[in-house]
Amino acid sequence: MTPDWFAVVDATWPAARIETRGNLVLREGRGGGKRVSAASAMGPLSGAEIGAAEDAMRAMGQQPLFQLRPGNEDLDAELAERGYDIVDPVNIYAIAAERLTDIPIPRVTVFTLWEPLAIMRELWAQGGIGPGRLAVMDRTKGPKTGLLMRHRDKPGGVAFVAIHDSVAMLHALEIPPHQRRQGLGKWAMRGAAFWALDNGAQTLSVVCTKANEGANALYRSLGMEIVGEYHYRLLDEGRETT
Repeated sequence: MTPDWFAVVDATWPAARIETRGNLVLREGRGGGKRVSAASAMGPLSGAEIGAAEDAMRAMGQQPLFQLRPGNEDLDAELAERGYDIVDPVNIYAIAAERLTDIPIPRVTVFTLWEPLAIMRELWAQGGIGPGRLAVMDRTKGPKTGLLMRHRDKPGGVAFVAIHDSVAMLHALEIPPHQRRQGLGKWAMRGAAFWALDNGAQTLSVVCTKANEGANALYRSLGMEIVGEYHYRLLDEGRETT
């Protein structure tokens, strides 16, 4: 059975609050990023419903932002007419976790632990992953862990992994500039795969913006395949329109 990839994203990187109004899903992100702040549609939306969604997002202190999934083509066109810009097209990658456990991980290369250590929080902060996104990790239910990578006896990177419906999804992979090009991204994914299998997940997945060429190349090199796509439309209310 094919996983519901959007349900996996929502469960492993959850909004602070979700409200459903007919075919509309509203998310309150509280600084957790686009994934937890964007509205989405489960079916057709009228112009009045779009307007009400915009008002609701403004009331949350958020810019009007929609996540567009396959099947949302009419909404996509309507938002374009309203002046929304496309931002951050995203790939969803997945692979059978066992395919990444063929090579043993060198000792003291990847550690799995929760709660995060202070050094993990520091590494995330250096990469722009601040308190709002750490709060997302804290409120995630079900099996979850942090990954801490080491290289040459120094912290080499950090990531977060959580499981929903037998699928593990990795988020917030951050490797500091001086530790890049050492293969730590691959070891992070392999460490996540071992942890996933140990905790009942059969599939490892990740989301990645299409513009991140390095990350896309990493996931393809591991044999991961694109299993879904989406993009956002953002209304820039500071821009003059004609």
